[in-house]
Amino acid sequence: MNLKKKQTILVASVLLIVLIGAIALDAAFPSYHIVIKVVKKAAVYSLVAVSMNLLNGFTGLFSLGQAGFMLLGAYTYAILSIPVSLRATVYQYFDGGLVQFSIPEFFSGLMGESVGGTVGMLLTLILGGLVAALLAFLIGLPVLRLKSDYLAIATLGFAEILRAFVQWDKLGPLTNSSNLLKSYPEFKTATAYVIIIGLFVAVIVLLVNSTYGRAFMAIRDDEVAAQAMGINLAKHKRMAFVISSFFAGIGGGMLAMYMGAVQALSFRSSMTYEILLIVVIGGIGSITGSVLTSFVYVAGVEWLLRGLDSGEFMGIVAPGIFKNGFRMAVVSVLIMVVVLFFRKGIMGDKELPDLLKKRPRKAKKKEAAK
Repeated sequence: MNLKKKQTILVASVLLIVLIGAIALDAAFPSYHIVIKVVKKAAVYSLVAVSMNLLNGFTGLFSLGQAGFMLLGAYTYAILSIPVSLRATVYQYFDGGLVQFSIPEFFSGLMGESVGGTVGMLLTLILGGLVAALLAFLIGLPVLRLKSDYLAIATLGFAEILRAFVQWDKLGPLTNSSNLLKSYPEFKTATAYVIIIGLFVAVIVLLVNSTYGRAFMAIRDDEVAAQAMGINLAKHKRMAFVISSFFAGIGGGMLAMYMGAVQALSFRSSMTYEILLIVVIGGIGSITGSVLTSFVYVAGVEWLLRGLDSGEFMGIVAPGIFKNGFRMAVVSVLIMVVVLFFRKGIMGDKELPDLLKKRPRKAKKKEAAK
């Protein structure tokens, strides 16, 4: 059995185990339980982190516009999926809004509420990704000529401009201005989140292992050498930027489902920094690292360390020490420790199959001798 086939079987086995775990969690806990919420949010963050890693880690383009593309995906999903009967309530200041149809409702009428609603929600998520990809293509034409910090500043500025633009009163009939978008359908179970996110992450894995993925990595390692080998730098950079934005848009739509309501203020630059932090800690250039770190980070911040803000933690009651803000101070210290001892992140540039490879005996002897 060749290496690629072994890796495919291993990845499929891991996805199957995660899926079984999600089904078990849904059976054991109600949908509002903190464990289910952690799994949902971590699954969404893992997709966005992997999409950012595709751009920053595999292509070497330092972009900070992820929150902006997530905002586009979230707003597109919410606008196109709010039931017609509830639009007057949601768009109460704008005469019911500009859009007077709902894609999930349309497919529910054609295929039944269960199947049609699911198909409609999936198509709306993909439309959100396409809107983000389209704007990324337009923005990428001038922006991708920049490099390093200049590219990061330009994409960060784009995300902030977009957030302000969405709240413009003139766009109120479409975006509801600074008011909430709500009452749209969502996936209730953690299993649905894991299946959908897992499929999209699997697509990114296939892309990274394709000829396009190898071209992205060649550009990251040495642009001059990549160009000498016949790789079109502008085309492949634009392609990586658009694909990354597409999956970020889908992640934004899934995050809108998780939050239950959409408002532009939620998609600040701090969200991009949080995703970037996950990518760096997991390992720049490691999809496995991004996924694992997403679950560990969200579980730690949203659940395990939550008691540090409420005055009680692990049975210790200390309201004078454990108070609001102490949780993030502890998280910051833990991040510093990881960065100091794992310079390339927890996984570095390795994937899960690399950790399970058997090292040659000679390499082991050399390490023992050192």
